[in-house]
Amino acid sequence: MKIAVVANPSHLEAVDPVVMGKVRAEAFYGNDTRCDRSLAIVMHGDAAFSGQGVVMETFNLNDLPSYTVNGAIHVVVNNQIGFTTDPRSSRSSPYCTDVGRVVGCPIFHVNVDNPEAVMHVCNVAADWRKTFKKDVIIDLVSYRRHGHNELDEPMFTQPLMYQRVKETKPILDIYRKKIIAEGVANDQYVKDELAKYGQILEDAYEDAQKVTFVRHRDWLDSPWDNFFKKRDPLNLPSTGISEEDVKFIIEKFSTVPEGFHLHRGLERALKGRRQMFQDNSLDWSIGEALAFGSLLSEGTHVRLSGQDVERGTFSHRHHVLHDQKVDQKIYNPFNDLSENQAEYTVCNSSLSEYAVLGFELGYSMVNPNSLVIWEAQFGDFSNTAQCIIDQFVSSGQSKWIRQSGLVMLLPHGYEGMGPEHSSARPERFLQMCNEDDEINVDDVTFGPTFQAQQLHDANWIVANCTTPANIFHLLRRQATMPFRKPAVVMSPKSLLRHPLARSALEDFLPGTSFKRVIPESGVSTQNPGNVERLIFCTGKVYYELLAARKHLGLDDRIAIARVEQISPFPYDLIQQECSRYPSAELVWSQEEHKNMGAWGFIQPRFNSLLSKQERGIKYAGRMPSASPATGNKYTHLQEQKELLAKSLNVTKADLEGFKA
Repeated sequence: MKIAVVANPSHLEAVDPVVMGKVRAEAFYGNDTRCDRSLAIVMHGDAAFSGQGVVMETFNLNDLPSYTVNGAIHVVVNNQIGFTTDPRSSRSSPYCTDVGRVVGCPIFHVNVDNPEAVMHVCNVAADWRKTFKKDVIIDLVSYRRHGHNELDEPMFTQPLMYQRVKETKPILDIYRKKIIAEGVANDQYVKDELAKYGQILEDAYEDAQKVTFVRHRDWLDSPWDNFFKKRDPLNLPSTGISEEDVKFIIEKFSTVPEGFHLHRGLERALKGRRQMFQDNSLDWSIGEALAFGSLLSEGTHVRLSGQDVERGTFSHRHHVLHDQKVDQKIYNPFNDLSENQAEYTVCNSSLSEYAVLGFELGYSMVNPNSLVIWEAQFGDFSNTAQCIIDQFVSSGQSKWIRQSGLVMLLPHGYEGMGPEHSSARPERFLQMCNEDDEINVDDVTFGPTFQAQQLHDANWIVANCTTPANIFHLLRRQATMPFRKPAVVMSPKSLLRHPLARSALEDFLPGTSFKRVIPESGVSTQNPGNVERLIFCTGKVYYELLAARKHLGLDDRIAIARVEQISPFPYDLIQQECSRYPSAELVWSQEEHKNMGAWGFIQPRFNSLLSKQERGIKYAGRMPSASPATGNKYTHLQEQKELLAKSLNVTKADLEGFKA
């Protein structure tokens, strides 16, 4: 029997969905579809069980086809004191376990001063779960002798209860007296057993004093140990695929089986995919599809989870096709690639971010040979999953010695649609990056291993891609890197169908890879000495800058470079681009307000990199604000024109008649 203990932060119940995801993955890789050989046992506290919403979110995953673990055993250690409050102030229901009634699972309340009754209840709970594959709750009704944190004076807040606790003998004394009275054991036997157990503790304590270092491999579950042994951490493989594979995957992505009744609107969409291949102009949905399809063909399991993910929030993906005449008849082309392919799981989640992200994180930690993705319906929905992001995703390797290749796709971009669904808050993710904001170019070699070393040292990757080929390479890189790092991707909304956000076939072929920076490639490169301004940006604002520059006829005087990977910061490529235009003024342009977006992250890094050249970078964009984006379309367009004018060093009047 293998027992894995999942690291648990102080955010109490945050670990619940992580455990469920881990168990689900163990069952998946072990072909244990009914979880006969995989079981989640989750420990809870009474106040947290009733008070933390993620408990209900996790219970709600109970019977969902792509999330069920066929029942878990929940053990609630009911101290009858949550932090320093008592039950009357910590819940509105009679029992701390009443949340379990929502899913109709049995709840056993048992007195922990009767250990044999506890054992009986545990056996019944185990039999229940084994027989019916449903959750079960054990409520261990107990007390905490020394109060909330073992250093408190509980008499301050629960005087009557703790008068009773002081009068109550410890369970060891009660049980010892009982078994001696029943003749089960004599006093000497009990003393010997206690001495034996005490010696085990003493020996462990003594051994702990001799430990001078921690071996990370001791903390990693298989098959992770072998995964690291076989790979060179400074070698990043090419992520391109063959033209034959591209053609095959697009063909699969564009057809349905004979006799399948497809929605007429989707018939046009599938026909459009084939046409894009013929036109050598591939859009975002195809870039994603090529990443998934190629990994599956290579034997890498792919799992995509979140609200709306099957069709895509913006209806661009359509990985699950529904027969219009036969109820529940569906077709998933990515599970129809070949007999030897890995399985593709794409599943619309419950309306939860906190629990579902935790679940996917746990799932990603079981097997490194996988690509696990959580997509937010809108990027700012990650706010409600912040506990998982803070406690596990950003700090997982540092705190828990656990790597994860989890990808978070966060739709992002100011479209004039209001503050609620505009911003994935890139500034928050960038603030949690562990890289320094200063660099000494004399001490660093920008050689062939620089990128890999940066990725190896980073706690996660923050990116904002602008081309289908780049999202393709980014997703494939997640599965081909010699280590695992989470990736936070500011994914697009308007770029999903933008006529310029297209990639040619050659951008996907062998020898190609992810572009951390996409440099200027237009006429300004022919005479870089004449370039007056070099604009750096990230995300969809690039296409608006491009259109405005063309409208003003400034193509030969202004260069625009895209920073696709914001962190780890691509110092080497930024230096190259700046050196190409020695006379150009450097400007950072962003659609987010000045106190948001990437500006606060990139400014010190640019200035540190270029300090010896006495060059710095200026800001062009919206001024600071408490709210991300306006909901008034006219105001949005005026703000957008203003940021474009600042970026291109013209007046708003110069952009009269311009439409992005």
